[in-house]
Amino acid sequence: MSSSPVLCAPASEVDEAWQRDPVANLHRFTPDLIRNFSVIAHIDHGKSTLADRLLELTGTIARDKDKPRILDKLKVEKERGITVKAQTASMFYNRDGKTYLLNLIDTPGHVDFSYEVSRSLSACQGTLLLVDASQGVQAQTVANFFLAFSEGLEVVPVLNKVRNSVLKDWKGIVDLPGSDPQRVLHQIATTFELDTSPENVLQISAKTGLGVPSVLAKIVDAIPSPTNLGSATEPFKALLFDTWYDTYVGVVCLVAVHSGTLHRGDRIASSHTDQSYEVTQLGIMHPEQTPTKTLTAGQVGFLHLGMKTTRDALIGDTFYAAAAPPPKPFPGFKPAKSMVFAGAYPIDASEFPKLQDAVDRLTLNDASVSVARETSGALGQGFRLGFLGTLHMDVFRERLEEEHGASVINTAPTVSYQVEFVDERKVGPLEVVTGGRRVRMVKNPAEFPEPDELGNVKEFYEPMVIGTLICPLEYVGGLMELCGSHRGEQLEYTVIDETRVLIKYKLPMSEILIDFYDQLKSRTQGYASFDYEECGYEPADLVKVNLLLNGKAVDALATIVHRSAAAGVAKEWVKRLKGVMDRQLVEIVIQASVGGKIVSRETVSALRKDVTAKLYGGDVTRKMKLLEKQKAGKKRMKAVAGIQLPQEAFLSLIKDDGSGSNKRK
Repeated sequence: MSSSPVLCAPASEVDEAWQRDPVANLHRFTPDLIRNFSVIAHIDHGKSTLADRLLELTGTIARDKDKPRILDKLKVEKERGITVKAQTASMFYNRDGKTYLLNLIDTPGHVDFSYEVSRSLSACQGTLLLVDASQGVQAQTVANFFLAFSEGLEVVPVLNKVRNSVLKDWKGIVDLPGSDPQRVLHQIATTFELDTSPENVLQISAKTGLGVPSVLAKIVDAIPSPTNLGSATEPFKALLFDTWYDTYVGVVCLVAVHSGTLHRGDRIASSHTDQSYEVTQLGIMHPEQTPTKTLTAGQVGFLHLGMKTTRDALIGDTFYAAAAPPPKPFPGFKPAKSMVFAGAYPIDASEFPKLQDAVDRLTLNDASVSVARETSGALGQGFRLGFLGTLHMDVFRERLEEEHGASVINTAPTVSYQVEFVDERKVGPLEVVTGGRRVRMVKNPAEFPEPDELGNVKEFYEPMVIGTLICPLEYVGGLMELCGSHRGEQLEYTVIDETRVLIKYKLPMSEILIDFYDQLKSRTQGYASFDYEECGYEPADLVKVNLLLNGKAVDALATIVHRSAAAGVAKEWVKRLKGVMDRQLVEIVIQASVGGKIVSRETVSALRKDVTAKLYGGDVTRKMKLLEKQKAGKKRMKAVAGIQLPQEAFLSLIKDDGSGSNKRK
């Protein structure tokens, strides 16, 4: 792997030391020679592929067809083909006799990882808005643009998957069937009100590399250098915007330096913990950790501080020189608001400490997950985890298993509800929420009021979201039917161009948790895109569906639904549970109750030993006596036996296979 930049100007015009070893001369890169930028786009529009080409063109990495998407480092990213964690890489680029330090942050494209995008943008001065020339502007394209716009960043539109990016008539041979650059340019102009002239919008093919050199030049010309910084001679001050755990060195911190110069061996302090740390190693991501002598104002790099516990690192913290007076801290980041909650329990109760350690280390790398300990009567000690969406939850579970070897059982996802009471003196502590209401927050079905408490409930409230959907005109009917069946209310209908529309719906958050996205893709043959944002709480008629095994409620299998869907959910879940339950020595009666009333039932028959096999003829009373003895034994066993719940019982309630049955073959 080479660290030398590709030279785009005569060697005589460039300082020889910088050409030979820019990493060793990092202190010479003043803020006017630094560009901090990110790449944002909808999922699967080519962000990671473009990042690969930029790294190759600058000589940061060697071209290797067997190792695509070099910045997708997690196993789950390689398996799913999506980016779930923002990654940073520094490049050196020579232009017009000057060597520039380009700090690239590759961001996720799915709505569930928008917190990663917002944190990444805080360390940038500009962004590349990548749009697929075949798919056009999609829901997350819109969301990411306005996220960058609200941060005041310079937005550079780039059209990807087009073979010729420099044709003056804008009519190039397209990279994919169905690509239409003219149509997509019109969408960009109407949706974002951006200048789509040839000199402002780049047309490239990240896969083949055509047109990508012009992106590097555009970054230098269009994206401003870091501003509002202190000088390199002032006391050190930096913003902590990402962390991860390394088995050998502990917590690794990624910082954006605001002022001063930092050397190995210096001592710095944290505004969050008031503790001081010695800098044992520092450097840049090039794209792996590359040690340097210094980090100075305007630069982005990593620090090894000897932190051994995850509690010491807070995303948004301010680091400063320990010998200097504490400066005014940075405002930090707005905490991520969890939208989806699920229980996580170890399969074996003795592995709870291992699960706790795994959750602590993984939340260091994913600060958007909220964690609270809880206990279930059926599953023992575990955690109630809060996520930004169901894909976020799924990826977190996979990372727990793959990166930390923790085997977990996830309960069905739910959202955070509010309960307002008539007589507040009869209930525990309440929270004051928007509008001045005093409510109980219900993040777990176990916290839902019991039937004897319902008389004191004044109102239930459920979280609502505004969903933005973009799809071709021919699928509008099916999309409206889908949103209507999920209690959606249409707010807006906008025609983007002659083939695509943008529709906004107000939907209950609980209705889009499990199968909404899959149905959306199915009804629109994959052409629709979906993004959402929270919009407060509204009154709702909610009930709790309890699942009972042999008359005993299993708290980990309970869920909260709208009354109109309660009967259907109860019958479906009982049917699914029967499909995955193993037959045991006693009969298993699976029931679902709503408000104390049984609304559905299925029975798993008991395994039966043939106690009459040893009989060879004789009087029938001998046979009946043995059968009655077996029946009495099973009755005693039923009274004391615990029903074993397989892990598939929980997965069957989370996953929707479309058939309503999970029968084993």
